[in-house]
Amino acid sequence: MPATADFPLPVLNCAGRALDLSRPQVMGVLNTTPDSFSDGGSLYKQNGLDLEQAMARARLMCEQGASIIDIGGESTRPGAAPVTIEQELERVVPLVERIAAELEVVISVDTSSPQVMTEAAAVGAGLINDVRALQREGALAAAAATGLPVCLMHMQGQPDTMQQNPQYRDVSAEVSDFLRQRMSVCDLAGIPRERLLLDPGFGFGKSLQHNLQLLRDLPQLRDLGQPLLVGMSRKSMIAKLLDRAVDERLAAGLALAVLAVERGAWIIRTHDIQETADALAMCSALAEIGE
Repeated sequence: MPATADFPLPVLNCAGRALDLSRPQVMGVLNTTPDSFSDGGSLYKQNGLDLEQAMARARLMCEQGASIIDIGGESTRPGAAPVTIEQELERVVPLVERIAAELEVVISVDTSSPQVMTEAAAVGAGLINDVRALQREGALAAAAATGLPVCLMHMQGQPDTMQQNPQYRDVSAEVSDFLRQRMSVCDLAGIPRERLLLDPGFGFGKSLQHNLQLLRDLPQLRDLGQPLLVGMSRKSMIAKLLDRAVDERLAAGLALAVLAVERGAWIIRTHDIQETADALAMCSALAEIGE
């Protein structure tokens, strides 16, 4: 989505690394969990995170076109159980520190925990990506203190129960209202709007119909005035439409990424980095020739 006179796209300062949103960007998913829905446990060795293998994955992500690496130490798949702060810190902070020292890439931490935000920022994280939109106790103050950009996501319920029976009168309006309210809260807490990204939360407390309605109405969320981050990679909405296993969802995921960018998304969060980067490069090429 190109910048316009009434909607200039920012260059985010992510702990000294610039994230240029004049063209769509790819956020690569790097889960350090044993139970995430797509790749949980793939970086584990003898019941613990293999830091060298995780670094190899991060290097490959950069080579394939990721401008952001999103590190998550708590699974938020439907039905996921919570983890302790100690577990999350152990999974996230050493990897953030290594990547910050060795790679030129924006490091995002996928966390709702104030202590993880604080400690990850101290060793080089450049973006906070919170599925709970800074609603956990202490998260708002911790995020503000880091000075980092923050992505606020909508989720109905909590991961362990969110997909049991999600209900909305108007999913697009309710997601928009929630994100607008969280933006106001952030503003009062000292997190200015130029540091905020928004994520409608596809698959987080939404049925297939809800997800499709949100994708259709994505331009309404763009009207909130903040860059949009979207993640539909390999999600169950694809399986519900096409009956595809997790490792058979690439084509549909690329179609969803392109549709999201056409409707106003700036950042695509994905497991399939090279393929998504290629697809978004074609979107950018078309946008750059103008009307």
